[in-house]
Amino acid sequence: MRRVLVTVFYNKDNNAGPKAQMDMIKFLEDQGYENWILPFNVRSKFGKFKYAYFDLPRLFKGQEIDEVIFQYPIYSYYLVDQIIQAVRKYTKAKLFFITHDIDTLRAETPDKELEQQEVAQLNKVDGLITHNQHMVDWLVQRGVRVPMSTLGIFDYDNPQPMGEDYLYDRSVCFAGNLEKAPFLEKIKLTEAKLTIFGANPVESYQEGVKYAGQYTPDELLEHMTQNFGLVWDGTSLDGCNGRYGEYLKFNNPHKTSLYLSCGLPVIIWKQAALADFIEQHQVGLTVDSLSDLDDVLASITADQYAVMKANTVKLAEELRQGKHIQAAIADLEEKSGVRG
Repeated sequence: MRRVLVTVFYNKDNNAGPKAQMDMIKFLEDQGYENWILPFNVRSKFGKFKYAYFDLPRLFKGQEIDEVIFQYPIYSYYLVDQIIQAVRKYTKAKLFFITHDIDTLRAETPDKELEQQEVAQLNKVDGLITHNQHMVDWLVQRGVRVPMSTLGIFDYDNPQPMGEDYLYDRSVCFAGNLEKAPFLEKIKLTEAKLTIFGANPVESYQEGVKYAGQYTPDELLEHMTQNFGLVWDGTSLDGCNGRYGEYLKFNNPHKTSLYLSCGLPVIIWKQAALADFIEQHQVGLTVDSLSDLDDVLASITADQYAVMKANTVKLAEELRQGKHIQAAIADLEEKSGVRG
Protein backbone atom coordinates (compact mmCIF):
# COMPACT_ATOMS: atom_id res chain seq x y z
CA MET A 1 0.00 0.00 0.00
CA ARG A 2 1.47 3.34 -1.06
CA ARG A 3 0.84 6.30 1.23
CA VAL A 4 1.90 9.93 0.72
CA LEU A 5 2.03 12.90 3.11
CA VAL A 6 1.67 16.26 1.35
CA THR A 7 2.86 19.43 3.09
CA VAL A 8 2.98 22.99 1.76
CA PHE A 9 5.60 25.36 3.18
CA TYR A 10 6.01 29.05 2.39
CA ASN A 11 9.79 29.19 2.25
CA LYS A 12 12.51 28.96 -0.32
CA ASP A 13 14.77 26.31 1.19
CA ASN A 14 11.95 23.75 1.17
CA ASN A 15 13.28 21.86 4.18
CA ALA A 16 11.94 23.61 7.25
CA GLY A 17 8.56 24.59 8.59
CA PRO A 18 6.45 24.86 11.73
CA LYS A 19 7.24 22.34 14.45
CA ALA A 20 3.87 20.55 14.35
CA GLN A 21 4.06 19.94 10.61
CA MET A 22 7.71 18.89 10.76
CA ASP A 23 6.91 16.37 13.49
CA MET A 24 4.11 14.88 11.38
CA ILE A 25 6.60 14.46 8.54
CA LYS A 26 9.05 12.64 10.80
CA PHE A 27 6.52 10.36 12.46
CA LEU A 28 4.77 9.40 9.23
CA GLU A 29 8.04 8.86 7.36
CA ASP A 30 8.86 6.39 10.12
CA GLN A 31 5.59 4.62 9.21
CA GLY A 32 6.53 4.35 5.54
CA TYR A 33 4.78 7.44 4.16
CA GLU A 34 6.45 9.24 1.26
CA ASN A 35 7.10 12.86 2.14
CA TRP A 36 6.06 15.36 -0.54
CA ILE A 37 6.90 18.96 0.39
CA LEU A 38 5.54 21.65 -1.92
CA PRO A 39 7.07 25.14 -1.78
CA PHE A 40 4.49 27.80 -2.54
CA ASN A 41 4.33 31.59 -2.81
CA VAL A 42 0.81 32.38 -1.65
CA ARG A 43 1.13 36.04 -2.75
CA SER A 44 1.83 35.22 -6.38
CA LYS A 45 -1.11 34.91 -8.80
CA PHE A 46 1.23 33.35 -11.32
CA GLY A 47 2.38 30.87 -8.70
CA LYS A 48 -1.20 29.78 -8.06
CA PHE A 49 -1.86 29.39 -11.78
CA LYS A 50 1.36 27.43 -12.26
CA TYR A 51 0.47 25.09 -9.38
CA ALA A 52 -3.04 24.45 -10.62
CA TYR A 53 -2.27 23.79 -14.26
CA PHE A 54 1.31 22.52 -14.30
CA ASP A 55 2.84 21.47 -10.97
CA LEU A 56 -0.07 19.55 -9.46
CA PRO A 57 -0.96 17.57 -12.61
CA ARG A 58 2.72 16.71 -13.05
CA LEU A 59 2.96 15.68 -9.40
CA PHE A 60 -0.04 13.35 -9.29
CA LYS A 61 -0.53 12.21 -12.89
CA GLY A 62 0.22 8.53 -13.42
CA GLN A 63 0.91 7.90 -9.74
CA GLU A 64 -0.38 4.69 -8.20
CA ILE A 65 -1.23 5.96 -4.72
CA ASP A 66 -3.60 4.42 -2.21
CA GLU A 67 -3.71 7.19 0.39
CA VAL A 68 -2.87 10.91 0.48
CA ILE A 69 -2.71 12.78 3.77
CA PHE A 70 -2.61 16.57 3.49
CA GLN A 71 -1.53 18.93 6.29
CA TYR A 72 -4.33 21.49 6.53
CA PRO A 73 -4.76 24.51 6.46
CA ILE A 74 -2.37 26.44 4.22
CA TYR A 75 -4.13 29.84 4.05
CA SER A 76 -5.05 29.52 0.39
CA TYR A 77 -8.53 28.18 -0.27
CA TYR A 78 -7.75 28.11 -3.97
CA LEU A 79 -4.65 25.94 -3.61
CA VAL A 80 -6.37 23.50 -1.23
CA ASP A 81 -9.17 23.11 -3.74
CA GLN A 82 -6.70 22.52 -6.56
CA ILE A 83 -4.91 19.83 -4.55
CA ILE A 84 -8.24 18.09 -3.89
CA GLN A 85 -9.09 18.22 -7.59
CA ALA A 86 -5.68 16.90 -8.62
CA VAL A 87 -5.89 13.95 -6.24
CA ARG A 88 -9.39 13.14 -7.47
CA LYS A 89 -8.56 13.52 -11.17
CA TYR A 90 -5.22 11.74 -11.36
CA THR A 91 -5.35 9.10 -8.61
CA LYS A 92 -7.74 6.67 -6.95
CA ALA A 93 -6.33 7.47 -3.52
CA LYS A 94 -8.27 8.15 -0.36
CA LEU A 95 -7.68 11.76 0.67
CA PHE A 96 -7.43 12.66 4.36
CA PHE A 97 -6.70 15.98 6.06
CA ILE A 98 -4.73 16.42 9.27
CA THR A 99 -6.43 19.57 10.59
CA HIS A 100 -3.81 21.55 12.49
CA ASP A 101 -6.35 24.38 12.72
CA ILE A 102 -9.88 25.22 11.62
CA ASP A 103 -9.74 28.73 10.18
CA THR A 104 -13.31 29.81 10.90
CA LEU A 105 -13.21 28.36 14.41
CA ARG A 106 -10.26 30.56 15.41
CA ALA A 107 -11.37 33.68 13.51
CA GLU A 108 -11.52 36.94 15.42
CA THR A 109 -15.10 37.56 14.32
CA PRO A 110 -17.71 35.10 13.03
CA ASP A 111 -17.86 34.89 9.25
CA LYS A 112 -20.76 32.74 8.05
CA GLU A 113 -19.72 32.85 4.40
CA LEU A 114 -16.17 31.74 5.21
CA GLU A 115 -17.53 29.05 7.52
CA GLN A 116 -19.76 27.63 4.80
CA GLN A 117 -16.88 27.72 2.33
CA GLU A 118 -14.58 25.86 4.71
CA VAL A 119 -17.21 23.25 5.63
CA ALA A 120 -17.92 22.62 1.93
CA GLN A 121 -14.21 22.12 1.28
CA LEU A 122 -13.76 19.73 4.20
CA ASN A 123 -16.70 17.70 2.94
CA LYS A 124 -14.84 17.07 -0.34
CA VAL A 125 -12.27 14.78 1.32
CA ASP A 126 -12.60 11.21 2.60
CA GLY A 127 -11.89 11.94 6.24
CA LEU A 128 -10.40 14.29 8.81
CA ILE A 129 -8.01 13.87 11.70
CA THR A 130 -9.07 16.50 14.23
CA HIS A 131 -7.80 17.55 17.63
CA ASN A 132 -10.45 16.23 20.02
CA GLN A 133 -14.14 15.43 20.44
CA HIS A 134 -14.99 19.09 21.13
CA MET A 135 -13.69 20.01 17.69
CA VAL A 136 -15.52 17.07 16.11
CA ASP A 137 -18.80 18.19 17.70
CA TRP A 138 -18.28 21.77 16.47
CA LEU A 139 -17.62 20.58 12.91
CA VAL A 140 -20.62 18.24 12.90
CA GLN A 141 -22.87 21.06 14.13
CA ARG A 142 -21.68 23.18 11.18
CA GLY A 143 -22.40 20.47 8.63
CA VAL A 144 -19.20 18.41 8.23
CA ARG A 145 -20.30 14.90 7.30
CA VAL A 146 -17.11 13.01 6.45
CA PRO A 147 -15.61 10.44 8.86
CA MET A 148 -13.42 11.94 11.58
CA SER A 149 -10.92 10.60 14.09
CA THR A 150 -9.28 12.46 16.97
CA LEU A 151 -5.65 12.81 17.98
CA GLY A 152 -6.39 13.31 21.64
CA ILE A 153 -3.15 15.26 21.80
CA PHE A 154 -0.39 16.21 19.36
CA ASP A 155 2.72 14.07 19.37
CA TYR A 156 6.02 15.92 19.84
CA ASP A 157 9.47 14.95 18.62
CA ASN A 158 11.79 15.75 21.51
CA PRO A 159 15.40 14.50 21.37
CA GLN A 160 16.35 16.00 24.72
CA PRO A 161 17.07 13.37 27.44
CA MET A 162 14.14 13.35 29.85
CA GLY A 163 15.09 14.08 33.43
CA GLU A 164 13.05 11.99 35.82
CA ASP A 165 14.74 13.33 38.95
CA TYR A 166 13.05 16.38 40.46
CA LEU A 167 12.37 18.35 43.60
CA TYR A 168 8.78 19.45 44.11
CA ASP A 169 9.27 23.16 44.75
CA ARG A 170 6.04 24.54 43.22
CA SER A 171 7.83 25.77 40.13
CA VAL A 172 6.00 26.52 36.88
CA CYS A 173 7.17 27.58 33.42
CA PHE A 174 5.44 29.29 30.49
CA ALA A 175 6.80 29.42 26.94
CA GLY A 176 5.42 31.42 24.02
CA ASN A 177 5.02 34.82 22.43
CA LEU A 178 4.71 36.94 25.56
CA GLU A 179 2.99 39.73 23.66
CA LYS A 180 0.01 37.38 23.34
CA ALA A 181 0.04 36.56 27.07
CA PRO A 182 -0.80 39.81 28.92
CA PHE A 183 -2.19 37.78 31.83
CA LEU A 184 1.42 37.16 32.88
CA GLU A 185 1.74 40.80 33.95
CA LYS A 186 -0.97 40.24 36.60
CA ILE A 187 0.42 37.15 38.30
CA LYS A 188 1.96 37.65 41.74
CA LEU A 189 3.37 34.69 43.66
CA THR A 190 4.81 34.42 47.14
CA GLU A 191 5.16 30.66 47.61
CA ALA A 192 5.31 29.33 44.04
CA LYS A 193 7.57 30.61 41.26
CA LEU A 194 6.93 31.12 37.56
CA THR A 195 9.69 31.18 34.92
CA ILE A 196 8.72 32.53 31.51
CA PHE A 197 10.43 32.15 28.13
CA GLY A 198 9.78 33.84 24.82
CA ALA A 199 9.84 36.95 22.67
CA ASN A 200 8.40 40.38 23.50
CA PRO A 201 8.58 40.48 27.31
CA VAL A 202 7.53 43.57 29.23
CA GLU A 203 10.15 45.50 31.21
CA SER A 204 9.27 43.86 34.51
CA TYR A 205 6.94 41.33 36.08
CA GLN A 206 5.52 41.01 39.56
CA GLU A 207 6.89 39.09 42.53
CA GLY A 208 7.52 35.41 41.91
CA VAL A 209 7.68 35.77 38.11
CA LYS A 210 11.05 35.65 36.33
CA TYR A 211 11.80 36.22 32.65
CA ALA A 212 14.50 33.77 31.51
CA GLY A 213 15.07 34.70 27.88
CA GLN A 214 14.23 33.54 24.38
CA TYR A 215 15.59 30.32 22.87
CA THR A 216 15.25 28.24 19.75
CA PRO A 217 12.85 25.29 20.15
CA ASP A 218 15.75 22.86 20.63
CA GLU A 219 17.56 25.12 23.11
CA LEU A 220 14.36 25.72 25.07
CA LEU A 221 14.02 22.04 25.90
CA GLU A 222 17.19 22.18 27.98
CA HIS A 223 15.75 24.93 30.20
CA MET A 224 12.38 23.36 30.95
CA THR A 225 13.15 21.71 34.26
CA GLN A 226 10.28 23.10 36.37
CA ASN A 227 7.50 21.08 38.00
CA PHE A 228 4.71 22.23 35.68
CA GLY A 229 4.12 23.86 32.30
CA LEU A 230 1.36 26.47 32.10
CA VAL A 231 -1.23 26.55 29.29
CA TRP A 232 -3.24 29.80 29.42
CA ASP A 233 -4.35 32.61 27.11
CA GLY A 234 -5.88 36.05 27.22
CA THR A 235 -5.78 39.03 29.55
CA SER A 236 -7.42 37.59 32.67
CA LEU A 237 -6.27 35.37 35.52
CA ASP A 238 -9.88 34.31 36.16
CA GLY A 239 -10.40 32.20 33.06
CA CYS A 240 -9.12 32.49 29.50
CA ASN A 241 -10.66 35.15 27.27
CA GLY A 242 -10.29 36.76 23.89
CA ARG A 243 -9.74 35.07 20.54
CA TYR A 244 -7.10 32.64 21.76
CA GLY A 245 -8.89 31.93 25.02
CA GLU A 246 -12.05 30.95 23.15
CA TYR A 247 -10.02 28.76 20.82
CA LEU A 248 -8.72 26.82 23.83
CA LYS A 249 -12.22 25.39 24.20
CA PHE A 250 -11.73 23.46 20.95
CA ASN A 251 -8.07 23.03 20.04
CA ASN A 252 -5.04 21.13 21.29
CA PRO A 253 -2.33 23.75 21.86
CA HIS A 254 1.01 22.42 20.64
CA LYS A 255 2.55 24.04 23.70
CA THR A 256 0.86 21.40 25.86
CA SER A 257 2.68 18.66 23.98
CA LEU A 258 5.96 20.56 24.37
CA TYR A 259 5.62 20.52 28.15
CA LEU A 260 4.45 16.93 28.37
CA SER A 261 7.19 15.68 26.05
CA CYS A 262 9.71 17.17 28.50
CA GLY A 263 8.11 15.18 31.30
CA LEU A 264 6.36 18.23 32.79
CA PRO A 265 2.77 17.89 34.02
CA VAL A 266 0.65 20.85 32.93
CA ILE A 267 -1.61 23.41 34.51
CA ILE A 268 -4.47 24.27 32.16
CA TRP A 269 -7.78 26.11 32.20
CA LYS A 270 -10.60 23.83 33.32
CA GLN A 271 -12.77 24.84 30.34
CA ALA A 272 -10.07 24.10 27.77
CA ALA A 273 -10.74 21.18 25.44
CA LEU A 274 -7.57 19.44 26.60
CA ALA A 275 -8.64 19.59 30.27
CA ASP A 276 -10.52 16.31 29.71
CA PHE A 277 -7.34 14.62 28.49
CA ILE A 278 -5.22 16.02 31.34
CA GLU A 279 -7.66 14.81 33.98
CA GLN A 280 -8.20 11.41 32.36
CA HIS A 281 -4.48 10.67 32.16
CA GLN A 282 -3.64 12.39 35.47
CA VAL A 283 -0.83 14.43 33.92
CA GLY A 284 -1.48 17.80 35.51
CA LEU A 285 -3.99 20.16 37.08
CA THR A 286 -7.08 21.86 35.66
CA VAL A 287 -7.99 25.17 37.27
CA ASP A 288 -10.63 27.87 36.90
CA SER A 289 -8.33 30.73 37.87
CA LEU A 290 -4.66 31.58 38.30
CA SER A 291 -5.45 34.08 41.04
CA ASP A 292 -4.91 31.46 43.69
CA LEU A 293 -2.01 29.61 42.04
CA ASP A 294 0.01 29.77 45.28
CA ASP A 295 -2.74 27.96 47.18
CA VAL A 296 -3.35 25.43 44.41
CA LEU A 297 0.29 24.37 44.32
CA ALA A 298 0.56 24.40 48.10
CA SER A 299 -2.31 21.91 48.28
CA ILE A 300 -0.42 19.37 46.16
CA THR A 301 1.67 16.96 48.21
CA ALA A 302 4.99 15.54 47.07
CA ASP A 303 3.35 12.11 46.72
CA GLN A 304 0.53 13.48 44.58
CA TYR A 305 3.01 15.23 42.34
CA ALA A 306 5.07 12.04 42.05
CA VAL A 307 2.04 10.27 40.56
CA MET A 308 1.48 13.04 38.01
CA LYS A 309 5.17 13.06 37.15
CA ALA A 310 5.30 9.29 36.58
CA ASN A 311 2.18 9.42 34.39
CA THR A 312 3.67 12.30 32.38
CA VAL A 313 6.97 10.55 31.79
CA LYS A 314 5.06 7.54 30.46
CA LEU A 315 2.96 9.76 28.18
CA ALA A 316 6.07 11.63 27.02
CA GLU A 317 7.48 8.41 25.59
CA GLU A 318 4.32 7.95 23.53
CA LEU A 319 4.46 11.54 22.26
CA ARG A 320 8.09 11.13 21.23
CA GLN A 321 7.20 8.05 19.18
CA GLY A 322 4.19 9.46 17.33
CA LYS A 323 1.74 7.02 18.89
CA HIS A 324 -1.27 9.35 18.71
CA ILE A 325 -1.08 10.17 15.01
CA GLN A 326 -0.56 6.48 14.26
CA ALA A 327 -3.71 5.55 16.22
CA ALA A 328 -5.75 8.37 14.67
CA ILE A 329 -4.84 7.33 11.13
CA ALA A 330 -5.61 3.68 11.84
CA ASP A 331 -9.01 4.68 13.22
CA LEU A 332 -9.78 6.91 10.24
CA GLU A 333 -8.69 4.23 7.77
CA GLU A 334 -11.07 1.78 9.40
CA LYS A 335 -13.96 4.29 9.32
CA SER A 336 -13.23 5.07 5.66
CA GLY A 337 -12.84 1.52 4.44
CA VAL A 338 -9.08 1.63 3.79
CA ARG A 339 -7.22 -1.67 4.08
CA GLY A 340 -3.48 -1.87 4.65
